[in-house]
Amino acid sequence: MARTISSAAPGVAARHAHPLVAIYADESCLGNGREGENPGGAGILVEYARASGTIVRRDAWVSEPATTNNRMALRSVIEAFRAIAHKGTFFRVVFTTDSRYIVDGMTQWVHDWARRGWKRKAGPIENLELWQEAVQSVDGHEVEWRWVRGHAGHAQNEYANHLAMRAASEQTNSPGLVESGYEAWAAVVSTAANRMRLEPFPDPAGFRPASRLPSVGAGRP
Repeated sequence: MARTISSAAPGVAARHAHPLVAIYADESCLGNGREGENPGGAGILVEYARASGTIVRRDAWVSEPATTNNRMALRSVIEAFRAIAHKGTFFRVVFTTDSRYIVDGMTQWVHDWARRGWKRKAGPIENLELWQEAVQSVDGHEVEWRWVRGHAGHAQNEYANHLAMRAASEQTNSPGLVESGYEAWAAVVSTAANRMRLEPFPDPAGFRPASRLPSVGAGRP
């Protein structure tokens, strides 16, 4: 079960009319922490519901030839929001990831860093430019950040991991959002011995956005 990080008051979701989308993201770095060039990828699954109740899925993925898990986790945020931005509207987003780096960063750390002029007490911020780009990419959207345990049978998380690993291995990038391969993938991996739990589409009435992210411009080094 995904753990929700929220700071909004109960009932806030009912006052908003922006469309709701669910984003599942994961990252991969082949040989993370090992010396040398370690290729990585980020995988993104976007779900939205039509008026009929039908769930529509789209995929996106990006890669880097020499990177780290943390960099690709941030890329997953940037590319996900960049992809949905092409639809020309703001969204209510339930963003699910198995990266504590992202969930804790977006709900806690960035607020502290911004108050200090985008600095940490202990020294420079790792991946500062990517953090600031991620914060900027989210601007205008309302986001509920959810953490889920990785490799635990959560279908959408496992699929995002599949996309990330494939991107890292093949060093490919999708042209934005493309038709999802989720159904074909699920048909192959879902067996009696390997049951996946498909997360239902989020209930709009239960949407609880986290606090608005700080401005990147203020105090930017």
